[in-house]
Amino acid sequence: MQWTPDGPNNNIPSIPSAEILETKPVLRACIEARAALAGLKQAAELIPNQSMLINTLPVLEAQASSAVENIVTTADRLFENLHSEGNTDSATKEALRYRQALMDGYLALDKIPLCTRTAETICGTIKGVDMKVRKVPGTKLANAATGETIYTPPEGEATIRELLAGWERFMHEEQDIDPLVRLAAGHYQFEAIHPFTDGNGRTGRILNSLFLIQEELLSLPILYLSRYIINNKDDYYRLLINVTANEAWEPWLLYMLEAIRETAIWTLNKIEAIRNLAERTSALVRQDLPKIYSRELIDEIFSQPYCRIENLVKAGVAKRQTASRYLKLLADLGVLEERSVGREKLFLNSSLMKLLSGSGGR
Repeated sequence: MQWTPDGPNNNIPSIPSAEILETKPVLRACIEARAALAGLKQAAELIPNQSMLINTLPVLEAQASSAVENIVTTADRLFENLHSEGNTDSATKEALRYRQALMDGYLALDKIPLCTRTAETICGTIKGVDMKVRKVPGTKLANAATGETIYTPPEGEATIRELLAGWERFMHEEQDIDPLVRLAAGHYQFEAIHPFTDGNGRTGRILNSLFLIQEELLSLPILYLSRYIINNKDDYYRLLINVTANEAWEPWLLYMLEAIRETAIWTLNKIEAIRNLAERTSALVRQDLPKIYSRELIDEIFSQPYCRIENLVKAGVAKRQTASRYLKLLADLGVLEERSVGREKLFLNSSLMKLLSGSGGR
């Protein structure tokens, strides 16, 4: 049956065999993407202070993935409210829930392999309410400028759950297909099913990160794919629809493989830049404040841009009064910037924040 945008797409194209998906251009792109991922994985595993990655890069992914859905906040707001989101705006709260969903999914991978239940849990965390597969019709995707319907996802809970079961089987059982091709084809399938009333894109992007870890291509959820999607947003949606309308798999697969390759290289450069900044800061503090210097102190002020007195206390760097003195001395040296937020004192590593929120890798 011919696909039409305004009718429920209950006949999503089946994912073809490896022989059809893995064309020569796709396999060449796979080799390049795999090499970039391997470099990123090695760098992340070798860095001494892994909290520096796990506390920062998922926040940037949360900001970018939310921005894809026009939920706009800043890296500064997210880091400032990372552990106290009560008084912030709704967009920042929703982006922080994305970060929480990503981290919860990462921690749960050892117990529950990726499945429909994982997707429901992730979507529920993002939206802040219990989210289950859609039971009622009416969900449509429209052109933001014209209001014209561009896609109507499948309808009927039984149909949607059957399609999701097929998605699960493909992601877990098609071991003869390269895992990066499976990720790209599976992402199309999940987005075409569009199982929830809201939050599908963000849920699908978290599932991508978790799949890379499940397949042991990465050890940490640090691939910041949403940045690439924002920069190439029109292509992302055009190529998704083109698979539905014309079963044009190769252009979609090449898009996703390039997203992985470019993002892995960008993230590796970002990690190197953070590590170099931390080493320069360490040398400065060791020279100018030798009495307070410790590797643990430097690690803590680089674990996230905003440092609180209790961060040093919990890390065992110093007791509260001494920790306060350490942070003020670092502010006097220009390493940190003291800020008052309500009754709370925060100390911003402004060089780290500039590096994280900048578009460049270095």
